[in-house]
Amino acid sequence: MKKSAFMLFIILMASMSFVPSALAEEERELQGEIIYNIMVDRYNNGNSMNDDQVDIENPDTYHGGDIEGIIARLDALEEIGVTTISLSPLMNNGADGYHGYWIEDFYSMEEQFGTFDDLDMLIAEAHDRGMKVVMEFVTNYIAKSNPIADEPEKEDWMMDHGLTDPAWTANTAGLNLANPEVETYLIDTAKYWMSETDLDGFKLHAVDEASIDFLGNFTKQIKDENPNFYLLGDILFNDEASEELLERTELDAVENMEMKESMTEVFAEPDQPVSNIYETWANTSNENPLLYLDDFYTERFTQIYSENQRNSLTTWTLALTYMYTTPGIPTLLQGTELPMYGATEEETQRLVPFNSGEPELKEFHDRISSLREQFPVLQYGDFEIVGSDGAMSVFKRTLDDETMYIAINNGSESAYVDVTDMDSGMQLRGFLGDNLVRENENGEYRIGLPRESSEVYSVQEDAGLNWIFIGFVLIVFILFVIGIIALSIKQKKRMAE
Repeated sequence: MKKSAFMLFIILMASMSFVPSALAEEERELQGEIIYNIMVDRYNNGNSMNDDQVDIENPDTYHGGDIEGIIARLDALEEIGVTTISLSPLMNNGADGYHGYWIEDFYSMEEQFGTFDDLDMLIAEAHDRGMKVVMEFVTNYIAKSNPIADEPEKEDWMMDHGLTDPAWTANTAGLNLANPEVETYLIDTAKYWMSETDLDGFKLHAVDEASIDFLGNFTKQIKDENPNFYLLGDILFNDEASEELLERTELDAVENMEMKESMTEVFAEPDQPVSNIYETWANTSNENPLLYLDDFYTERFTQIYSENQRNSLTTWTLALTYMYTTPGIPTLLQGTELPMYGATEEETQRLVPFNSGEPELKEFHDRISSLREQFPVLQYGDFEIVGSDGAMSVFKRTLDDETMYIAINNGSESAYVDVTDMDSGMQLRGFLGDNLVRENENGEYRIGLPRESSEVYSVQEDAGLNWIFIGFVLIVFILFVIGIIALSIKQKKRMAE
């Protein structure tokens, strides 16, 4: 991952007192991922030669995004810390099936998106960058135009799914997942994509609408084929069955809609207590969920907080700090890094306007993802709340002998929280604002933050002033001054001549 100069400096300073955990040397696990969701047709058009069905003026048809367009953006995704890209379904779709849910043939690629060779190239390029590629896999329904839907001998394969929302469900026919033949067919198609490509996982579409018995059998077959293959659960309507899904299937993680709603409510406007999100997390059985703030069918988070006159950089800094340092797997929607607005489904799904955006926000994505990558405790550590003061909360994560504190002030005024569970003679070193907290006369460590700001601290021994560093800075400053004086003298001599 490319690091900003700031983060390279911070990490260099941290290395004086931090010895990386053995976890950092192991293969990256799911909890270490940062996932970026892409609707292929609405991301980036990399090949205009396959634009026969494209009409960007019509929100209900193809807009030209393709696999080549994703390949062209891999470096940019790497720069903001993305480790896994999750693609919308790639199977051959019925006319205008830009979203990928009107599947006509599970065994072929939708030509609007590219070819299997294009997919191989995308996966190879992603792997070269240390990134994984996951594809959304639909099990619940097919397009009404799929030949299976009209075959008399497969009448018992079909059922009425009863869905009227989202709008695209009107052109789908439900699959009877209780039919063993249907189950076998879907497992075979999944294994086909696993054998024909180097995909790293599937995101199973709408697991809340599928039979848990089916999902249990399906996921077991996939894990038997490849135990390291990611299996993620997409939620369409509600996550009430999350506990049972995680207990009875081999899904690795499921989206948590309660956390999405809680984070949105808290960060959409100032002075909402961050502790409310912690309470939501503490009361859910889905303790390491897919954390997200945006999806393709609802108003974007940026749109929501902007209506409350909140600043984009400030708000996303608070939200990303929470998502990247607390339990769960951060999941971003395409365009989040800009950030992208959208009040309607049509606006949320438009092609990503890469020529817009806020450079400082992209830089913060890099900083916070670098911090998460550098310290495994932020991915795997035990999590607890230390204390709150109004809209400000301080959290603690602990892994083996390593402890870090996360402070988030969502309030419109400065606030502080006293940390009382640290040994004497220590200090807290901040990485986002380079803040330093030392023990006070009461033996406490007072973490204070300005309004609407956040900080992530490591625990170090209090060594007092760092004279080596100060000396280094002084030497650099003296050399700089000498250089300026020398240039000035040289310029005067030239003028005299």
